Amino acid sequence: MKSVFQRLKEKREARLTARYNRLDDTPLENTGKTGKKSHFTTKEAMRRFRAHALVEEKAHRDVVRVGLSDSVWTDLYHHALTASWTAFVYTSVIFYFLINLFFALLYLIAPSQVTGDGQHTLLSLFFFSVQTLSTVGYGGMVPVGPYANIVVSFEVLVGMMINALATGVVFARFARPRARIMFSNTAVISNENGIPALCIRIANLRLSVILSVDVEVSLSRLVMSENGHLVRQFDQLLLVQSHVPVLRFAFVMAHVIGPESPLHGKSMAELEKEEAEIVVTVTGTDEALGQTVFARTAYRFDRVHHNHRFVDIVLSRPDGRIAVDYTRFHDIEKH
Repeated sequence: MKSVFQRLKEKREARLTARYNRLDDTPLENTGKTGKKSHFTTKEAMRRFRAHALVEEKAHRDVVRVGLSDSVWTDLYHHALTASWTAFVYTSVIFYFLINLFFALLYLIAPSQVTGDGQHTLLSLFFFSVQTLSTVGYGGMVPVGPYANIVVSFEVLVGMMINALATGVVFARFARPRARIMFSNTAVISNENGIPALCIRIANLRLSVILSVDVEVSLSRLVMSENGHLVRQFDQLLLVQSHVPVLRFAFVMAHVIGPESPLHGKSMAELEKEEAEIVVTVTGTDEALGQTVFARTAYRFDRVHHNHRFVDIVLSRPDGRIAVDYTRFHDIEKH
């Protein structure tokens, strides 16, 4: 039986390998009508690597990893934390039903060793298993024989471990730190005072402040290396202020496009040809939680507006208080 499953797995991997384009550093080749092999043109190679260029905009489930097994049992805790709530609840209910059904079948082997009113059926023994697993024990059904007591002892041990693990996983899912940081839908290149600068706005959506915020902005490009392979290159875009001691409301990050900038002298056609995008990562410490939080996003250059700036969202009210208008957070204007 094991060899049959192994052969089926090998056939499936072979089909996946033949179906999906390779994304490694092996030179891309195709066969023409003449039967001779010829290298892909740069344009064709760029088209095939487009999925790799857009990894930042896709979820992990949208990326097919050929030849890499991802078993749930080898990394169960990680899958339990990263699964959606729907999948988590659905899997928990199915597992809870199966474990109680398993013990109910064990009790069904010797139903006379479980006392109670009436004749024991699979359904009644299933509910007896539920009471035993949860250590509720209403007293309507009681094990009396050695076999039933052994099964009950084992089920109580399993139930205590399952309850402890389930409680820990649910708490970890709720307590996992998340940075409620909002990024502007678009980036802008302002040209105020004759100095071009790439600007991106972020905002803290929590009432508590985020301390010691570090922001890193990089230019991601798909370029041809010296040996003729397509590689993903990251160039850091230095910010005017990359460290913010306290992020209370909103903050605009600015990168001056000077002679030392990787964006200096780059046209939109060149950036589109290189599948360029701007990758932004934010790290800080939530004051209320005392935990490090992370956030990230990416901008393709079709979301970058030239000669624009962000509108002001921090205003002073007549009563002396400060108002932050998040409804205009993504708004931009020409200048």
